[in-house]
Amino acid sequence: MFRAGLYARVSTNDQQTLPMQSRALRDYAARRGWTITMQVREVGSGAARREAREKLIEAARRREIDVVLVWRLDRWGRSVTDLLATLQELEHLGVGFVSLTEALDLTTPAGRAMAGLLAIFAEFEREILRERTRAGLAHARQNGKRLGRPATAVAHAAETYAGRSLAAPADVFGVLRAWKDQFR
Repeated sequence: MFRAGLYARVSTNDQQTLPMQSRALRDYAARRGWTITMQVREVGSGAARREAREKLIEAARRREIDVVLVWRLDRWGRSVTDLLATLQELEHLGVGFVSLTEALDLTTPAGRAMAGLLAIFAEFEREILRERTRAGLAHARQNGKRLGRPATAVAHAAETYAGRSLAAPADVFGVLRAWKDQFR
C-alpha cells in the first residue's frame, strides 16, 4: 500500500478550487487504496517560492511518502524545466507521481514514457530561451548598448588619479596623514 502526499495549490485566495482539488485528491487516493500520509495546500503565484511543495519534497527525501498526488501538472511545476527537475528528483528517490487531470501516472511504464517526453520538451524550452537571449544581446550590441557589469570604483579611481601618487585618494577623501604615509 502506497503512502501518498497530496498537493493542492491555487494562485490567489479568492479561487474556490482548493477544496475541490483536495476532495478529488482524497477520493482518488481512497479508490487506489493509498494511505494519505501528508496533505498540503498552498496559495501563491507561480513565480513565488512554494514552501508547502518543498515540505512535501522533504517528506519524500525522508522516505515518508511513496507517491505525490496533484490535481494538475501546472499546479505542481512553475515551468517545464522546474516540473522536470522535481519529477527527476522524485524518480531518483523512488517516489511516484500522479497528476489527476492529465491522467499522468509515473508509477506505470506508460507514465514514465510520458516523463521522457516532458524531458525532451524541457530541453527544447531551454534551447529556445537560450536563442532568444543571444538574439537580444546581439541586437543590443548592434544598437550600441553597453552590456555587462558597470565599471567598478577601481576603474574610475585609476582614471581619476592617473599620474598622481598612491596617496592622492587619501587627499581627496580627507583621510588621516598616518594612513597616507603608508602609500608614499
